[in-house]
Amino acid sequence: MKKIDNWNLSKNRWVLGMFFLAFVSFSTVPLRAQQEAKTVFVNMPDSLSPLLTAVNRADCIDFLESKMKAKVENRFGNESEMTDLSKDYIRIQMTPQSTWQMKLLATSDSTQVICTVSTACAPVCDSSIQFYTTDWKELPLSDFMSAIPVMDDFFETPDSASAYDYSNARLQADMLLMKADLSGSDNTLTFTLTTPEYMEKEAADKLEPFIRRTVLYTWEEFKFTKLK
Repeated sequence: MKKIDNWNLSKNRWVLGMFFLAFVSFSTVPLRAQQEAKTVFVNMPDSLSPLLTAVNRADCIDFLESKMKAKVENRFGNESEMTDLSKDYIRIQMTPQSTWQMKLLATSDSTQVICTVSTACAPVCDSSIQFYTTDWKELPLSDFMSAIPVMDDFFETPDSASAYDYSNARLQADMLLMKADLSGSDNTLTFTLTTPEYMEKEAADKLEPFIRRTVLYTWEEFKFTKLK
């Protein structure tokens, strides 16, 4: 009986010891660190960076961190310039007519997604938005935006006295063009209507009094939600 008790005691000690080691090992495993924008940007696949080579991207980072102008000669032999760099945000003037922005957005304490905004002005500015994992696998836009703005989001409701003028001018706005901007200082996304810039001046002037300046989205509960 004594031998059995000793054996059970030894067994219990061994089980407790293994449990303690497992607990210590688990508790000391670090969470995946939040990445910085510069690291993610440098590791961007060339297929998603038609103008900038890997060397271009690394040079832009080095120049800005050295307090120099971050201008590089891109693949087409023209200049591109990184104008903004922070832990979670980058902005690049790709060409005189186009910009590119990226923002790292948290989806938990240890994971992030990349949001990019590409804007081309030819001559009226229009933007496209994409989301990616931090290793640049594309994600569905609908997972991270409740909805993109529609034309009517940019207009104030007219009073009865101006309803006729509004209706006539609104008919001329038949194509939705808008410029999107990620903020470098907070987690907001701003949309500006650019449709009037392609309209005839007379119609655009009549529409002007009814236009809201911007439509603002903020990052809440891991997606961009439109502020009312």
